[in-house]
Amino acid sequence: MILLDGKVLAQKIKEDIKKNIENLVSKGYRPPTLSVILVGDNPASQIYVNKKIKDCQEVGINSKPFFLPRDITQLELEELIGSLNGDDEVDGILVQLPLPSHINTLEVIEYINPKKDVDGFHPENVGKLATGRDDGILPCTPYGIMRLLQEYNIDTFGKDVVIVGASNIVGKPMALLFLKDEKSTVTICHKNTRDLKSHTSKADILVVATGVPHLIKADMVKKGAVVVDVGINRIDGKIVGDVDFENVKEKVYAITPVPGGVGPMTVAMLLQNTFDIYKRKFTS
Repeated sequence: MILLDGKVLAQKIKEDIKKNIENLVSKGYRPPTLSVILVGDNPASQIYVNKKIKDCQEVGINSKPFFLPRDITQLELEELIGSLNGDDEVDGILVQLPLPSHINTLEVIEYINPKKDVDGFHPENVGKLATGRDDGILPCTPYGIMRLLQEYNIDTFGKDVVIVGASNIVGKPMALLFLKDEKSTVTICHKNTRDLKSHTSKADILVVATGVPHLIKADMVKKGAVVVDVGINRIDGKIVGDVDFENVKEKVYAITPVPGGVGPMTVAMLLQNTFDIYKRKFTS
């Protein structure tokens, strides 16, 4: 069994980004800047934002955080985003999700300049991915998963890929990325799919992103499959995935751990997207 170690690969990516930034700064260019917006005091979101700020500092990206009150209005939030859209010193904009219920999340995402949309959620970037274009910004988690598979030489040619979870953040763009190179056959399921086992047990590559702890059991996985677990769930103070790792690992070819698999790759690709946006300004 091969452990798909996202932590190790993420560190390699961050080291490459740091070297590239140092090289450009040594030539007189300013360092890249990422603005991170957090609305409210959600503890999990605060942890994620602080981690992103720390990782930015580690690679030489200037972070420009905005910690906003929970009762901020839609208009006030969009005015801030608008000012960042027009700031040439800001390369990337990230609005930490979820937002409070009185804020229309889709409208906020659409308000971000698509060229600064480091999350890759803007409809323009999603459309570019859907139509096979290479000039959009890829969503960080699916992008990180593809990089992880490439790092471990997981061939997708002719493979049956099953994705469990159909969110705009992971499931749908993940399917589009697999379809983009026209190598694999992709099936999208979700936690309410009838007879889910009949689909997952045929998968050569299984990606699970439902938020349901241990949804995928050993008898639902094909022997020799590659399993990518995107889930992050807390049970009795312990972080577990959507896959029953301990029992599934015995029958698969490769699997991601939780934590230490997809999570670190998501943050690494956020940094990669920020650097790529910045680099295009000075080298295009």
